[in-house]
Parts: sequence; structure tokens; C-alpha cells
Amino acid sequence: MSDMETTTSAVKRTGGRSAAVVHSVKLAVEELVEEKGRERVTVPMIAERAGVNPTSIYRRWGDLPTLINDIATYHLDPTRPLPRSGSLRDDLTGWATEIVRHYSNPVNAALLRGGASAAGESESDCLRNRRAEAGMLLEQDGAEGITSEQIVDHVIAPIIYRVIFAPWTLSEQDAPRLVDELFASHT
Repeated sequence: MSDMETTTSAVKRTGGRSAAVVHSVKLAVEELVEEKGRERVTVPMIAERAGVNPTSIYRRWGDLPTLINDIATYHLDPTRPLPRSGSLRDDLTGWATEIVRHYSNPVNAALLRGGASAAGESESDCLRNRRAEAGMLLEQDGAEGITSEQIVDHVIAPIIYRVIFAPWTLSEQDAPRLVDELFASHT
């Protein structure tokens, strides 16, 4: 090899350019919501912080409310492992506690509020994902006469209500209490 020749190897990006853009945009949204509050964040601000063109954001998400909804459900990854103790009560308590902890973070709570407002009259990704998770917990542990809708109504809905309307009242003690109330209503 002469002095002028160099050997290069291609650097592989996991997920390619699209994944990098999504990651930068999501990180920018989180940072901006934390710094400025959800109501003051705009697509141009996000694009500038993420180092992308605003059209990239509009092309992928369509509008700011859709982007916020996507980010709100991104953190609580629907593919994460769910509790597997073998006891429905214990698994629901662990799962609900995880959700309470997640939304106790002010940024995650702000993103949920933005996502809920973006959903309008349609079902949000957050609700759809929590309902699916409730179904998976029922499948793995046995239903004991409880349905995923009852889990959403008695456990998830009160947590989400507090996150959206009364975040100062949200406590980790809510999770076991709500699960106990669900089971008490089925005895």
C-alpha cells in the first residue's frame, strides 16, 4: 500500500439514518418539555435542537400533537418485560407501581398530558398499550374472573386521572391500594 492509500471500513449505524433522526427528535422533545414546559414547545424548536429539518418531523409525525403522543408512549416501552411472579395480584401491583413511578417524573407526566390531548376522541397509544399489557398479565397468571377492561377501569384509569388532573396526589401507595380494590370488588 502506498502512502496515499488508506483503508476505511464502513461504520454501521444501528437502524440507519431514520432511527438516528427519531432518537434525536425524541431526546429534543424531552429536553425542551423539561426546560420550557409542554405548552411552549414548537416543531421548529424541536427541529433545531435535534439538528433536523422541520419537514422531517412533519413527514414522520404529521403534527406536534401526534409527535407528543408518540413520545409519551415511547418511554413506557410496550415490549419491556412485564412482572412474572406467578401471582396476578403481585404482578398487577408491580406493573401499576412501575407506571406510577414512570409518570411521577414531571417530563413523562407532561408528555402524557400532551399525548392525551392529541388523542381527542380516539384511543391513545398509551391506553392501547396498557390494555394489551393487562391482557398479557391475565394470560400469564390466570384471569381469576377479572378482565383487562376491569384492570384498566380500576387500576390504570385512576393513575392516569391523577397524572393528568392532580399529579400532586400521585403516590406509589396508590398501586397496591388500587389492585386490592380491584380484587375486593371480585370476591
